[in-house]
Amino acid sequence: MNDPGSLKGIKVLIVDDSNTIRRSAEIFLNGCGCEVILASDGFDALAKIVESHPDIIFIDVVMPRLDGYQACQLIKQNPRFQSTPVVMLSSKDGMFDKAKGRIAGSNEYLVKPFTKEELMQTIKMHTL
Repeated sequence: MNDPGSLKGIKVLIVDDSNTIRRSAEIFLNGCGCEVILASDGFDALAKIVESHPDIIFIDVVMPRLDGYQACQLIKQNPRFQSTPVVMLSSKDGMFDKAKGRIAGSNEYLVKPFTKEELMQTIKMHTL
């Protein structure tokens, strides 16, 4: 399953306050055929989710204004989006952090820096 277009048409929302992380993910995923939507924080993400109905959401844990845990809880509380997979992104890989992500409702927890393969695997696992 190494077809570069194997994720064609899947809408992916990347939420991170780091422009570098957003751009890296966008470059990785555009090459796989995904439609990539970018948001810089939790509030921005909530607006983009309503606007574009992504198939999967990758969200950074540590962000200003509304962190990833809070944003994930809000997404999962909304009946229209509660079935949308939410993947936490964090440089913290402790058990407590992962547990907190699960409590917030996340479907998965990826530790930064992530690879293109990790992103693709996660998308395939939750959307195909």
